Amino acid sequence: MRPALPWPSTLRARIFLILFVGLVLAYGLSFTVLYLERYMSAKAVMLGTLENDVATSIAVLDRLPAGDRAGLVDRLSRGNYRFVLGEGLPGVPDTSLRSAEIAARIEEAVGHRFPLRVEAIPGDVMRLQAHLTLSDGNPLTIDITPRGIMPLADWLPYVFIVQMALLVLCAWYAVRQAVRPLETLAAAADALDPNRPGLPLGETGPSEVAHAASAFNAMRGRIAHYLEERVQILAAISHDLQTPITRMRLRADMADDTPERDKLVRDLGEIERLVQDGIAYARSAHGNGEKPSRIDLSSFIDSIAYDYQDMGKAVAVLGTVSGTVATKPHALRRILTNFVDNALKFGGSAEIGVERGRDGGTVITVFDQGPGIPEDKLEAAMQPFFRLEQSRNRETGGSGLGLAIAQQLAVSLGGAVRLYNRPGGGLAAEVSLS
Repeated sequence: MRPALPWPSTLRARIFLILFVGLVLAYGLSFTVLYLERYMSAKAVMLGTLENDVATSIAVLDRLPAGDRAGLVDRLSRGNYRFVLGEGLPGVPDTSLRSAEIAARIEEAVGHRFPLRVEAIPGDVMRLQAHLTLSDGNPLTIDITPRGIMPLADWLPYVFIVQMALLVLCAWYAVRQAVRPLETLAAAADALDPNRPGLPLGETGPSEVAHAASAFNAMRGRIAHYLEERVQILAAISHDLQTPITRMRLRADMADDTPERDKLVRDLGEIERLVQDGIAYARSAHGNGEKPSRIDLSSFIDSIAYDYQDMGKAVAVLGTVSGTVATKPHALRRILTNFVDNALKFGGSAEIGVERGRDGGTVITVFDQGPGIPEDKLEAAMQPFFRLEQSRNRETGGSGLGLAIAQQLAVSLGGAVRLYNRPGGGLAAEVSLS
């Protein structure tokens, strides 16, 4: 089976190829039709001239005395044929279609009065000789050199090249006009972030492009509205639950000291933590309105580590931290404390490292010695309310919102959060700042 012809992968190349091939075929067809029409016109002119002139010339020669014919032969000759008194050159029978057509025209011209025999003269060019006998018995030969199509002008190839260049230019411009709005729309879709206000897509250009841009802007507005509505619902529910939880907590504290009371207090505490995390997640979606400021990384990271160390937690700083960074300190602190809390909860200890990224930004990573997260669940771990069923289940506490809150806050900082398993075991949670 023959392999299929390669097909370009981009829409730009496909449209250009289709237009270019179509234009070349159409132009080639037009050129072929023009060439054939020119050939047929030249052929008709040649045969028509041959028929009319030969009939007149043979009639004149037939009526002249044999001695007067030699002086008139050259004057009766034309560019593509001449008359020769005598048998002419030896030739071979020619049965080609063109020879038969020329012979038929000459016979028709002389009115079938003289028997005619057409032979081909061997040589590099096509040459025919028609032999006939005049009324007085003297032979007459018509030496014919058929002309093909009239020669092409020297400037015609240059015109063809210019026309092809114009075809390529027009095809490229048409493709550019058709594909550029798609590229703009794709770039806008890649940059779409409902949590960040951005400039709307320009609604200019052809009606179809303007309509697509208008529909995209409306879609972006609806997505942002739906997300904001979802966050508001979550914040409202979490906020409204605080009051009945507080009343239940007070009533439980006033109840008799029994095992059931202790279980109820623990359940209420867990519900209260869930509500607080829900409110924190709702607030993190909008960055909490904090303004950026420049902080000293060394003092900032050390203060976080000291706070945990004062509580007897195994939190250390790797290496020496230096430099400053412009960020939102409270949001960054919340991100790192979420990372450290997870590291302590599932690994027993935490290490904080800082390094410069390849793009010149700052990368802060929290390492632990825990069981890590399966590779196929690393991405899902960033989703709200996600908890692993084994090592990070509900028995260990947590609402499944810590990493989701960290990710939301990182977006508000213009950064990103990434999780990966360490080669030697444990999990690494990093936040990159631009």
